[in-house]
Amino acid sequence: MPNPRVKLLPFADISNYVEGFDIVSTQWGGDGLVYVLLMNQIPERKRGMFVQSKMKQSYTYKVLIVTDQTIEEVVIWGQTFNYHYVQPLHDHLLLVGARCANYGNEQYDLNAKVCDLEGNTIREFLLGDGIQSAQVTEKGTIWTSYFDEGVFGNCGWSDPIGSSGLLAWDEHGNKLYENREADIADCYALNVVNEKQVWFYFYTDFELGCISGGTSEPNVTLMNPNISGSSGFSTDGYHFLFDAGYGKHGTFILKKMEKPGRLSKGQKIDFLNKDGQPFKQARQDFRQHRLLLSEGNLLYRVTMEEITSASGLD
Repeated sequence: MPNPRVKLLPFADISNYVEGFDIVSTQWGGDGLVYVLLMNQIPERKRGMFVQSKMKQSYTYKVLIVTDQTIEEVVIWGQTFNYHYVQPLHDHLLLVGARCANYGNEQYDLNAKVCDLEGNTIREFLLGDGIQSAQVTEKGTIWTSYFDEGVFGNCGWSDPIGSSGLLAWDEHGNKLYENREADIADCYALNVVNEKQVWFYFYTDFELGCISGGTSEPNVTLMNPNISGSSGFSTDGYHFLFDAGYGKHGTFILKKMEKPGRLSKGQKIDFLNKDGQPFKQARQDFRQHRLLLSEGNLLYRVTMEEITSASGLD
């Protein structure tokens, strides 16, 4: 039996906004809108490998806030820090850089910047080095997950902030939650559904975790999804759509919760672009029950309900 094929049509074309800019990231906000971070030139890596944090020259960022009918543009001029993620934070924007250095003597980079919609800086604070993902709830709780260098330390961090692999912060950068239950060496994927439900998937055991009850009374459960190296997943709480993992990135597997703590073997799902072709090197972002795919300057989205009905796998 062939894999179910789901053809998607783009809901937005950002071509008119990208001239002179490069796409850094495309992300869902907790509000269900899409946030695109652009930069007038992506800095070269140090020695071809290492992502810079502070930069010697200034750059211009642009954030696109994309709805079905509109694209709002926020330009942020004269920046010398390398940001990788953007999220809505109440009526402002939060920019987060994946890397930040500790120079010793209480001197370190501040890798989170809150801006207003005119591009003016409101405040800056520290979220730690080695950030794999940054997602903000509608109430303003900032969740950050960390890859291995953020967990074990680099860039001058002998006692790394991200050593637990997963943290939550308030809108001013005060810590609200730190993972104590899961042994995270590298948090591969994060899905902040809402204030009371946060999912994460991590190495080395490739377990899937769920934090319920919020940051004040967190209850953490873990299960084995039987998938290795997935870079992201979306869920409605019953269905789980995973990136297929090592050697299969950009292909997808749909699983169901057969009983609490156990997922089904799963079914491969093929997504096709507007030309009826498989997506090639599309950026992908998973949040709540949605998947965002961006190929070139076209943005595509699909919900779990649309996937299950189109594939007959309810």
